[in-house]
Amino acid sequence: MAMQGGTALQEEVIRMLSRKQKKLVLKPNKPLSLKDEVANRKIKKGEAMCITEMSMMMACWKQNNFANALCSNEMQSFYKCVEKSQIAVKAISEQHIIGQGGCLQPKQATTLLK
Repeated sequence: MAMQGGTALQEEVIRMLSRKQKKLVLKPNKPLSLKDEVANRKIKKGEAMCITEMSMMMACWKQNNFANALCSNEMQSFYKCVEKSQIAVKAISEQHIIGQGGCLQPKQATTLLK
């Protein structure tokens, strides 16, 4: 049944496009119908960092009724970990910009030539 609807739709599109010039304007190489499935793409995700420090900080908050003063050591270790991970991510992105990880953008290439 779905194939008959797709064929009818395809014939209608061809008929509408060929009215003006009396010839076939659009000749699709695939049937004009939707598939029953979608493409299986995997989305790349970044690596999770500082999970242990964050969980320690949250556990401390829960034990101490969310008092920041009582959990200052855990908060400091979490913030230090976040700083280190941001520096690491920035270093990786700079390596990609320099060309160790891929292509240079035109603007970057012209600034390197100067």
